[in-house]
Amino acid sequence: MDERAYKKIKSAGACSLTFGILTLVFGLTAGVMLVVSGAKLLAHKSETLF
Repeated sequence: MDERAYKKIKSAGACSLTFGILTLVFGLTAGVMLVVSGAKLLAHKSETLF
């Protein structure tokens, strides 16, 4: 009985760890992409006409 509980807790912990790592990687990637696109917009600010 206790062994099944430990296996479930272990798999839940592994799932949470994997999800956390994926979230961190996605967040960093999105942040870098936003900074790069903002830098491009600022670099071409004088060429933009409204």
